[in-house]
Amino acid sequence: MTTKPGPGRIALASYIGSVIEWYDFNIYGLATALVFSKQFFPSFSEAGGTLAALAAFAVGFVARPVGALISGHFGDRVGRKAMLVASLLTMGVATTLIGLLPTYAAIGVWAPILLVVLRLVQGIGVGGEWGGAALMAVEHAPPNRRALYGAFPQIGIPSGILVSQLAFLLLTQVFSDDTLQSWAWRLPFLFSGVLIVVGLIVRASITETEEFERAREARDIARLPLVEVFRRSPLQLFAGSLLSFAGPTLGTFLSVYMVSYGTKQLHLSSGTMLWITVVLSLPWIAMMLFAGRAADRFGRKRMFVIGSGLAAVAVFPMFLMVNTAAVPLVFAGLLLMTAANSVINGAQPAMLTQMFPASVRYSGASICFQVGSIVGGGIVPLVAASSYARFGTSTAVAIVIGVVCLVSMLAVLPVRRELLDVGAPSPQRTVDHSLSEQ
Repeated sequence: MTTKPGPGRIALASYIGSVIEWYDFNIYGLATALVFSKQFFPSFSEAGGTLAALAAFAVGFVARPVGALISGHFGDRVGRKAMLVASLLTMGVATTLIGLLPTYAAIGVWAPILLVVLRLVQGIGVGGEWGGAALMAVEHAPPNRRALYGAFPQIGIPSGILVSQLAFLLLTQVFSDDTLQSWAWRLPFLFSGVLIVVGLIVRASITETEEFERAREARDIARLPLVEVFRRSPLQLFAGSLLSFAGPTLGTFLSVYMVSYGTKQLHLSSGTMLWITVVLSLPWIAMMLFAGRAADRFGRKRMFVIGSGLAAVAVFPMFLMVNTAAVPLVFAGLLLMTAANSVINGAQPAMLTQMFPASVRYSGASICFQVGSIVGGGIVPLVAASSYARFGTSTAVAIVIGVVCLVSMLAVLPVRRELLDVGAPSPQRTVDHSLSEQ
């Protein structure tokens, strides 16, 4: 007789899979900065090759909503577990194949074409990851621990980024630049094959959630979940997408934009800024778990409002500290914003999943998260960079970040607290009224 895994083990399995997915997704970005322009786009000028490599990198973000729609459809029809395994396998195969790709010197124009295709597959894989991992953790959790267990897939994001950064830092320390350009860059991609085997073993041991099983037994399975979620829960989709802006905005702001800002505007070394982000990942993980527990105790909606409101205000003193270019103050300023981001991310998974009925929950939560990722990870950084270029001051960037966080805070205010917090009634009974006045 097999023992049914407990919610803690399920949350750990969601975390491990999330780490692997985001490791795979992020090593592509690091390789873009270090290798791909020379190995896959050498026919361009140096600047043109860099832009082409970055465009190939951006393709992954475009594909993420596609992955969310595909995984959401089958996750609501077939089950959460099946799509979690499928997304991990999709990502792992694509990442490993990138490590085996011939370069432009070997096969010509087919090299960048295949690189872009595999990046598309990566994007589809990671697009289906968050919704499934969050649902498995939250739906298996006790009602008063949903935010805590839901935080585990969230901490997989900084954990995966941390592991990928350490992998490339190790490569730059062990190998010369010529060796790195020649073949050593492939090692982190090939290592993904080992990680995928570990992830598949872990995820194969978990069971389907009881909420999905009950929906299947009651024949409450939508034939077209995507159509159903837009028909039954349009306001939840709207509010859920808006409240999803803040988390990805702050994540990209801290891990990407501020690294560029520190090197170009403050003239700190790239190594210094990279190490600051690596060290920040550790308290980021701890604070996110603490925030998840606090959200269960004090209310998910309340903690989300506190986190997004704090972020909207704290971005201004953060820049005052960062602009000193003193490393301790730079770290302190970024730590302040990381704390606000942790409060937001600790509450978000349980909030989003509880906003939709089980029959369309995978689709609804995935769509909201990916819309937020596109805006926060793609559009906001461009607007922030353009604002700095136009006005020449960090205050303009702070205003952009602050406004986005305020939008997310205002979006969650009309959502009924009973749906989001401890002891929430079943979403199936309340979903049609979840945006009514309190």
